Amino acid sequence: MKAVVFTLGCKVNECESDSLIAGLKALGYTVSDKLEKADLYIVNTCAVTAEAEKKSRQTAARIKKLNPNAKIIFTGCATQKNPQAFADKDDNFLVTGVFNKGEILNHLSEKGVKVSPECGVFEELLPTDTLRTRAFIKVQDGCNNFCSYCIIPYLRGRNRSRNPESVLNEINHLSPKEAVINGINLSAYNYNGTTLSGLIERLQGVETRIRLGSLEVGVITESFLTALKNLKNFAPHFHLSLQSGSNNVLKKMNRHYTAEEYAEKVDLIRKFFPDAGITTDIIVGFPTETDEDFIDTVKLVDRVKFSDIHPFPFSPRSGTVAFKMKDLPPEIKKERLNKLLELKAERKKNFINSFIGKQLEFLFEEVKDGYAEGYSENYIRLYVKDFIDNGKIRKVTVIAPFKDGALAEIKE
Repeated sequence: MKAVVFTLGCKVNECESDSLIAGLKALGYTVSDKLEKADLYIVNTCAVTAEAEKKSRQTAARIKKLNPNAKIIFTGCATQKNPQAFADKDDNFLVTGVFNKGEILNHLSEKGVKVSPECGVFEELLPTDTLRTRAFIKVQDGCNNFCSYCIIPYLRGRNRSRNPESVLNEINHLSPKEAVINGINLSAYNYNGTTLSGLIERLQGVETRIRLGSLEVGVITESFLTALKNLKNFAPHFHLSLQSGSNNVLKKMNRHYTAEEYAEKVDLIRKFFPDAGITTDIIVGFPTETDEDFIDTVKLVDRVKFSDIHPFPFSPRSGTVAFKMKDLPPEIKKERLNKLLELKAERKKNFINSFIGKQLEFLFEEVKDGYAEGYSENYIRLYVKDFIDNGKIRKVTVIAPFKDGALAEIKE
């Protein structure tokens, strides 16, 4: 029997999918994470934007083309938000939600809607497995921030964190080349008084390269950065959520920092990690965003000099505070998005060019079109010709910009 665990959305979903993959293998299934012909499909959905929710629903039709008689189980944020929208597509589907995902494997033959109530404690996943070079380690779930544009706290529930010993045991068990520590709101990690800094301190003896998921401004302190500096093998890449460079918009978004504070935190990161990659998300066209507000965002992008940016237009989400605000015209959103896309390309190019002739560490992930592909420690996509994998992270020299990253050659 073959199964597919198909994941949409965030790295937390990928962690949960990895757990389901391991569980299915234990049951004797051959498992893939790509949409291909199979007997059983588990779709881990996303609802962060209206478009993500739409794509989650459309997966049903894509699967039916591959195997009209396949069993399909939908789970995740989009099903938590609107389970009936999935159940109505076929009365043979099983639709679950965000909570108790580990129980899915006990209900493979069932159908209908089985959405569990919110759980107030961190739910340990099944022993994990992964089909990737990097292992995604979930340490936190839920969010208490309630940003005015975001539906996730209403779906994922309140903040809850994982026992540090459990985190350490998983990393030691998997022994991956790289472990990506993440959560719905990773910065809010707090297990019985052990904060994210404390968790990092518990990982100081780990040989595996440690990378962090998305962070909030407030977690960036000297003590936190010192803990990262003391890791044996830390990947200096900080995805520091911004959303807007305008203080007016940040306040309306219910983001608890200013543009000035954000820039100061970036300066502090670069004091500890001068070559760090600093990436971010930016929402363009928030309902209250004026031309002046957008100019403030552009100015902050120029000031920070990100290594990469993920800009996307505001998407109204029913059930959020911002949904009640007057949406901006699509043409304004498009114009501002195009401007940020230009800045994204420029900043990314400048960051890559700054490493030409220098050494980075290459983590092999896959071979495509004759090139080995993977990421450097500061999250530059690297391409290496004639690469032989010896199972280790390799030192490479950056040669030139190439595709969406840089061409590199083995140094050792």
